[in-house]
Amino acid sequence: MLTDAQCRNATCPPDKKRARLTDSSGLYLEVSPGGSRRWFQKIYRDGKETRLALGSYPTVSLTAARRARDAAKLQKADGVDPIQARKVERLKASNPAGDSFQVVALEWYEKQESQWSETHAVRAKRQLERDLFPWLGDRRLADIEPVELLAVLRKIEERGAVETADRGLMLARQVWRYGVATGRVGRDITGDLKGALSPYRGKHFAAITEPQQFSELLRAIKGYKGGPVVRAALRLAPMLFQRPGELRGAAWAEMDLDAALWTIPAARMKRNKDGKENGQPHIVPLSTQAVQILEALKPYTEITGLVFPGERQRSKPISENSVRTALISMGYTPDIQTWHGFRASARTMLAEQLEFDPLVIEAQLAHAVRDANGRAYNRTTYLKQRQIMMQRWADYLDKLTAAGA
Repeated sequence: MLTDAQCRNATCPPDKKRARLTDSSGLYLEVSPGGSRRWFQKIYRDGKETRLALGSYPTVSLTAARRARDAAKLQKADGVDPIQARKVERLKASNPAGDSFQVVALEWYEKQESQWSETHAVRAKRQLERDLFPWLGDRRLADIEPVELLAVLRKIEERGAVETADRGLMLARQVWRYGVATGRVGRDITGDLKGALSPYRGKHFAAITEPQQFSELLRAIKGYKGGPVVRAALRLAPMLFQRPGELRGAAWAEMDLDAALWTIPAARMKRNKDGKENGQPHIVPLSTQAVQILEALKPYTEITGLVFPGERQRSKPISENSVRTALISMGYTPDIQTWHGFRASARTMLAEQLEFDPLVIEAQLAHAVRDANGRAYNRTTYLKQRQIMMQRWADYLDKLTAAGA
């Protein structure tokens, strides 16, 4: 057994690379010719001897070294590898930024931001800053109890924002999982909140899919007395069934009326950041009816560069409320038909009434076709088939419009 005096006076003979002073139960002090003294504990792994570093003397005293040795022996008795456990502790300590909820959340956010669209990134950051940081930001992630997180999410529910509360829980779940992965917290507590919030089921955009009812809507659109820009957007919405943001943001530079094609740049599509920056544009075939509507509108708006400029700010496109308000004025409230709902109307009737291939329809909707494992696999654009489909669809809409005339 070593004494503190022996440790204090230990030296290494000049003819040796190192000297070892043995204590007990595998603990020893290793002295180098330069005078450094370090504690080690012999560990046997799979029948082979290795060693666990316990620190330098005198920073780690003889008594402290023995305690560390005993702790390592207890770990080994419990089936824990002391060397691996020490590595994990060092990794945990390698997070100098801290382990508060806000620090971990922002670190996670920065890792993900490059993969997201700008809209999604802004929304996620805004919700963290508005709904979570004020209540949990300064708290250590490991100290936050499930009931605390639940109380914060219920504050969101109390203002009637059930969907926002659900998104808040999803954000928190990602933060906790990142915290577990980086050693800031031992487990993901968000699983404990399952069933504790009001259930939220994503709402489908209201859409008329029955031909007779849809024909009534088409006649109402035909008789709409608003301005030429909104009137054209209303007529093209069911005919082209692209997303509202894609249609209202259309530029004349995207339109080739001679070729009857509308090319939507990847940056304007609903995609992640990589898809927007590196993806292919979405090509929309234009029926003869669509070309006629656009040719009639062009003299009014071509000078702005936008197909559907706003009435007050001609440099910006019309708002989504423009068409929404027009639909409401005709009696089609958001619970009956929405602008986005024209996509579901077209998808349903193209399949059920005109019997087009679902793959061609999905290509026109700019949806990624996925296999059973959720991986995108079909990259065919079906442009020729879609040109045929879009003309037949426009003819079908004309037939529906005339049916009750």
